[in-house]
Amino acid sequence: MTMERITAAQARRIALGAQGFGAKRPEVASVAHLRRTLDRVGIHQIDSVNVLSRAHYLPAFSRLGGYDRSLLDSGAWGPKRERRMFEYWAHEASLLPLDLHPLLRWRMARADRGTMGWTNMKIFATERRADAEAVLARIRDNGPMAVSDFEEGRSRSGWWEWGDAKRILEWLFYAGHVTTATRRGGFERVYDVTERVIPRRILDLPTPPEAEAHKALIERSARALGVATRGELRDYFRLRPAEGDPAVAALVEEGVLVPVEVAGWGKPAFLHRDARQPRRIEARALLAPFDPLIWERDRAERIFGFRYRIEIYVPAEKRVHGYYVLPFLLGDRLVARVDLKADRQRGRLLVQSLHMEPGAPGEARAELETELHAMAAWLGLDRD
Repeated sequence: MTMERITAAQARRIALGAQGFGAKRPEVASVAHLRRTLDRVGIHQIDSVNVLSRAHYLPAFSRLGGYDRSLLDSGAWGPKRERRMFEYWAHEASLLPLDLHPLLRWRMARADRGTMGWTNMKIFATERRADAEAVLARIRDNGPMAVSDFEEGRSRSGWWEWGDAKRILEWLFYAGHVTTATRRGGFERVYDVTERVIPRRILDLPTPPEAEAHKALIERSARALGVATRGELRDYFRLRPAEGDPAVAALVEEGVLVPVEVAGWGKPAFLHRDARQPRRIEARALLAPFDPLIWERDRAERIFGFRYRIEIYVPAEKRVHGYYVLPFLLGDRLVARVDLKADRQRGRLLVQSLHMEPGAPGEARAELETELHAMAAWLGLDRD
């Protein structure tokens, strides 16, 4: 059988269409628009850097334009009746649609058994489980708690030197016994027992067998990516080859995934059978470093010819493009990258540096400036 062949330009437009680009932005973004965006991309990655805006707010802005961020806050951390999202480890720490909860319970079960997770957390699944159970009982009896509510307080000197309270809470979170009730102050996570946070209608959904959950997650990845390699399909929800590859094979057998050859990719690829194949993409968007369109850097380079590395952890004198650099999407191309900072004291959106890509069209600078003004207005800042 002859394999379908698609051009690199077609693959690029398919990927952009799958991620919600190309559709006209609404005049006023509603909660329904926000829910559809989250359902389409499947994940809003959470990151602690707040030099511009916290990362989980940015993908919706990139696709919808200015929207009321309190709508996302309510869906993520509001009253139980308003919840539409939950926090969990998916592609890193993430906000996810509630209907993904049953599909990730296999990961929670593995963490509960101590067969998944960081080494310094696994001990609480086994020989120190009584300590974890005591913390869980304290939350159940006393209500939601953050790390800083425990006598031990915050970790001593950073992420990799957590105190016991932090490690226990993170294990309870990974194992599904607690989840995020809200965020406080400097975005500190406040934990509560899962049954007080996740709606009953979600908790009562059946838990699929692991293989079925893996298949469903790969299918969601394929919908969000449009066309992708096997590794990219796995990476979206951070599945291992032993988990993801059989799922890919099963979905090919069922006709959900269509094997295709993409010109220039040099790797087998798979097209979701329902993927749109737009003839043209008219988009204008600033993309967060953790946007699912570009978070897999090899994929971004393969699709856009755009080599992108975040330089937050690079010493300032060695940075090439800047600290918090957002690629700029115009049409179906990444045409510039801009290092942005929200100067909240002076109420201004600062452009620390701007780099145009080779071959950027003449209108790119003006279009970028328009988008910068839109972002500044959304953030309540001025753009000089």
